[in-house]
Amino acid sequence: MRSIKHQTLILLLGSLVILACSFLVLFGWFLKDRDLAATTIKAQADLATCGEIIDIKYPGAWSVRDGELYKGPLRINLNNEIVDHLALLTGDTVTLFLGETRVATTVRGSNGERAIGTKVSAKVAQTVLKNGQTYLGEADVVDQWYQAGYVPLRSENGNIIGMLYVGISHAYEQQFITKSLITMAELGLALTIFIAFLTWLFLQKVIIYPLHNIMLGTQEVATGHLPQKINVSGAKEIEELENAFNQMVEQIQTLTGEVCRATQSNIENDLPESEIHTILKQMKDSETTESIESIESIEPIEPIEPTIDHTVSTRPKSQLVMDTPWRTGEEGLPKGLNKVTLSLIVQFLQATRRPLSAEEVAEGVKLTRVTVRHYLEFLEQRGFLKSEQKYGTVGRPVKLFIPL
Repeated sequence: MRSIKHQTLILLLGSLVILACSFLVLFGWFLKDRDLAATTIKAQADLATCGEIIDIKYPGAWSVRDGELYKGPLRINLNNEIVDHLALLTGDTVTLFLGETRVATTVRGSNGERAIGTKVSAKVAQTVLKNGQTYLGEADVVDQWYQAGYVPLRSENGNIIGMLYVGISHAYEQQFITKSLITMAELGLALTIFIAFLTWLFLQKVIIYPLHNIMLGTQEVATGHLPQKINVSGAKEIEELENAFNQMVEQIQTLTGEVCRATQSNIENDLPESEIHTILKQMKDSETTESIESIESIEPIEPIEPTIDHTVSTRPKSQLVMDTPWRTGEEGLPKGLNKVTLSLIVQFLQATRRPLSAEEVAEGVKLTRVTVRHYLEFLEQRGFLKSEQKYGTVGRPVKLFIPL
């Protein structure tokens, strides 16, 4: 399962990608609409510019002579120098018509040659030649679509004898839009990466690191170790989680203390028939046997005066008490050991019933390792446990205590 960091980053990147794609689609649609309006305005402006240049450079009226178009004394038919010059200035395709027929043009057909002698579309002819209006909009120019502008050419008497055309290819428009979209996509990608990086830093500092610290504390609690209070900084919800965790640790510590106190105070009542009584009984039986063996081992002595005999008869008993290390005068345990703690350790050993090290027992009964080792060695000496060394690949061997 992915971590919350990865899930958040995937969700964020997915959202940014969807947002960027939606933005590009809307921007492309808007750009196309704006481009259509811009090319229409450009066509209108270029028509006026080309008309002014022709009037200035070639003065005189438009006329038809011998079936050919003239501007003043200049013959227009097949005079491609004029249209090439205008196309170079405007960047458009330029054509001069006699009636509805192209007589000078930069438009080329499918064979790559100038489309001299081809006709204008019927829609344009109706608008310009018959109605005498300027045409601005899309037009089919030699089987290609252009954003075009047509203006009528009038003779001296006002009759419409031809047309002036300028056109902007849709391929040029598409190229412009494509370049604009690619530029926007690159900027959007760079912005997405930057936002993702900032988001990753934010998640690390505000969410991931605090949650990681809380998780480590929770794992310590799960393994039986009570950590100190954690201190993290983050969002409001993270701080609330921190407070809840610290309260849990306090409650566990309080509960653990109460359980330990209750166990120590009630262990004798809770375990009336437990192993501790067997241990103590066997300890007393062992001491009695040792006392008898000690007395029997005393060699006979020569009879002496009564006062001396009294001294001799009491001496072995004193010596027996001194030589018995298991007697404290209270419960038959070595000095430094007490019955409550021994009962607690025996209870833990009975519950586990497996080989344990002193460290594991100390962790289980919440006592120090040194203290627990004294009790385990005592039980081993009394025959209730045996020990063996466990050798690992690295480090010192571990001494394991095995219940019998």
